Amino acid sequence: MIKKNVTMSDIAKAMNISTVSVSKALGNREGVSDELREKIKRKASEMGYTLHTNAHSAKDGFTYNIGIIAPKRFISEPSAFYWTIYKHIVELLQEKNYYGMLEVINDTPALPNEIPNSLTDKKVDGLILLGQFSDSYIDRLSQYYVPMVFLDYYGNRENAEIVLSDSFYGTYQLTSYIISNGHKKIGFLGNTEGSPCVQDRFLGFYKALLEKNLPLRREWIIRDRNSSGELYKTFVLPDELPSAFVCACDESAFNLMNQLREENCLVPQDISITGYDNQIYSSMTNPHLTTVDVNCPKMAGEAVDIILNKIRDKNYFRGRTLVTGKLVIRDSVRNLYD
Repeated sequence: MIKKNVTMSDIAKAMNISTVSVSKALGNREGVSDELREKIKRKASEMGYTLHTNAHSAKDGFTYNIGIIAPKRFISEPSAFYWTIYKHIVELLQEKNYYGMLEVINDTPALPNEIPNSLTDKKVDGLILLGQFSDSYIDRLSQYYVPMVFLDYYGNRENAEIVLSDSFYGTYQLTSYIISNGHKKIGFLGNTEGSPCVQDRFLGFYKALLEKNLPLRREWIIRDRNSSGELYKTFVLPDELPSAFVCACDESAFNLMNQLREENCLVPQDISITGYDNQIYSSMTNPHLTTVDVNCPKMAGEAVDIILNKIRDKNYFRGRTLVTGKLVIRDSVRNLYD
């Protein structure tokens, strides 16, 4: 029988820690204590783990590093969607004996985006970009001629490899569920001007209304964040509330529920609320949120599969990959037929 190579995931399971911690320790990167680093290295040695990166690099010219680029404003919170995606990407890369090297860039107009050092120093074989970037910045990255995959990116770039969550169908499904529970007055909480994925979520919401000839009332479409992408904690609500709100993300739904509670408005008895993403905030609410799980592991898996194929085959091309999420029904929607 051929002995299975020990991976970082095997070490992580044996020590009951995250694969990310194992990667940081074995790569001598910050993020783990000196004590834990030594324990991980000892365990790796005991299990017979060998890091193949340097040996491979000398033979085939690959670095076995993948750069992962994320805008600072989308990864500032530990619970942020892109942090979840990043963790899945890193773990999947490690199973292939690759490293994921995170580079956080400032994407404000006053601070022009810097090219990551890992790219200028030729330390990566490819890039996975998380979120929305300007065309000018992508053009600058393209000058380095490394394969790129865009995750959760909306754009019309020719021959771009893009992995997207099906936000349109997700909110269409979510809104249809609300309607099936007897709701006819439904609002939307989200900034449709700031994010292409929120625009898709709004359009899915609107399609569900159109199919049932339900009104789209302007006063029930409420922004959940400012132009810089920072979420509001409270919102300016109309005097007449709808019977239900579809929120563009779980955190916005969480904030709205807190505000309504302070105003003695109960969920779901007085008003129904739904979120989107199925992140930590969906289980922090009382009651827990009905939401859409965007299937982060699947999105990360598609991005990793594409970038590794492109590194090995310069002619490989998949195009646009759409990942369908799943409706998660909990207790935040009242059935008006009961």
